[in-house]
Amino acid sequence: MDNNAKKIIQLSLEAAKQNTDLLVFPELALVGYPPEDLLLRYGFMQQVERQIELIKNSIPSTIAIIVGAPYKENKLLYNSAYLIRRGKVRIYHKQQLPNYSVFDEKRYFTAGNAAFIFTIKGQRLGLLICADIWHADTVRETVKYGVQTIISINASPFHVGKHQQRLEEVKQRVLDNQVEFIYVNLVGGQDELIFDGGSFRMNANAQVTQQLPFFEETSASLPLTNEVPDDECIEKTIYDALVLATKDYIHKNGHFKGALIGLSGGIDSALTLAIAADAIGSQQIQSIMMPYTYTSAISLEDAKAQANIMNIEYHEIAIHSMVDSFNTQLSSLFSGMETGTTEENLQARIRGTLLMALANKFGKIVLTTGNKSEMAVGYATLYGDMSGGFAPLKDVSKTMVYRLANYRNTVSYVIPGRVIDREPSAELAPNQLDQDSLPPYDKLDAILELFVEQRRSIDYIVKMGFNEQTVTRISRLVFNNEHKRRQSAPGPKISKNAFGRERRYPITSKFQA
Repeated sequence: MDNNAKKIIQLSLEAAKQNTDLLVFPELALVGYPPEDLLLRYGFMQQVERQIELIKNSIPSTIAIIVGAPYKENKLLYNSAYLIRRGKVRIYHKQQLPNYSVFDEKRYFTAGNAAFIFTIKGQRLGLLICADIWHADTVRETVKYGVQTIISINASPFHVGKHQQRLEEVKQRVLDNQVEFIYVNLVGGQDELIFDGGSFRMNANAQVTQQLPFFEETSASLPLTNEVPDDECIEKTIYDALVLATKDYIHKNGHFKGALIGLSGGIDSALTLAIAADAIGSQQIQSIMMPYTYTSAISLEDAKAQANIMNIEYHEIAIHSMVDSFNTQLSSLFSGMETGTTEENLQARIRGTLLMALANKFGKIVLTTGNKSEMAVGYATLYGDMSGGFAPLKDVSKTMVYRLANYRNTVSYVIPGRVIDREPSAELAPNQLDQDSLPPYDKLDAILELFVEQRRSIDYIVKMGFNEQTVTRISRLVFNNEHKRRQSAPGPKISKNAFGRERRYPITSKFQA
């Protein structure tokens, strides 16, 4: 909060020097979104009050600012916007509190019930906060007071296609009310959420007249861009989102000295390494290859090649002796039993232990490399390759992993072509391929899109042309592995229904779709 307040003050001072009349900051910009149960701590709200007072006393009287922050009155909490002007503060309380998907605002906040109108240099302005603008009646109530321009401060999380939804919604409000609209959105990563910025100004004819960049902190006084995400650059949009989320998670949790990644020679760890390097720089990363009997020569070559291409520190730790030692110690208990998944998982858990030991010693965060397809069906080892602090690909399907890898290589060639072209394998058993135990990823991801993203039933998915036995099996795997996902590292949300804070299913349940 201290750093946010300092940034608000500094930007306000710079804007005042440029003779700016009004500087607008996003929803809950002072504390970050969502503050969750910090709001329930007495000391937290005391700090909010102190920082607002500091901001009020630090900015020149020549500029007005709007900043989002919580407000407490008696025992009631509000999600509010503070208009600070000439040493005085006026406060607007958000009227529409979202309580779906990733939003829990009704757990904390009381809804406001009054429009907020103010005037600057003769222009009559109305102020709203995020979800307010998705309700036509709330906007109409504000406009009826003779407002010429609506200013909306937002903490609108990113998912694919989200910006287009915002534009369509604002366009409808503009056309309904014949007002200009200024949409100011938060930028940065907050745990699982990514705020993509993309603030814009729309005139009364519903034309975007100014568009700020995406995934980049900036202000309207800096050069503007006409960039708007669309289907033609979806890989770039997602990749930029993952880079921002990874950078902010590592930097904002400032005790990490860099990142550690276990390389396998496969596509997931290769893409994770590229994202991490783009996020925090190659010099802040250590890559570790941990070969065993089933690790192919190609995997060793490609892992080392990528690390060299990207100028990333690379080490190899052979785990043969460690695996042998574990198997020896367990042999009497496992006597007479067939070798199988347990022994495969043992390899992954030894690798996870080594990575966590190195991270502990060097003060780095382990980035896990699993993707959404694997997390959905439990094709990951608890306390093995799931060990780590942040999972950049947690909401990225396997088919999208390939698309992102190909996109990244168009920027600069960093992922060896063989990594992209090879059949995926965990290399935990002889001649093992992912598709020995899973459907081809294009079919698997299509089923998961319907079952997870769209929440469709087995009957519906079968009617879409998929094999009933396969769909039934996949649905059971999804439900049966809820306990694994509950223990997984957080990862950035890029879809409409990500595993994490917005998808809440009981671990203990007999429900079958």
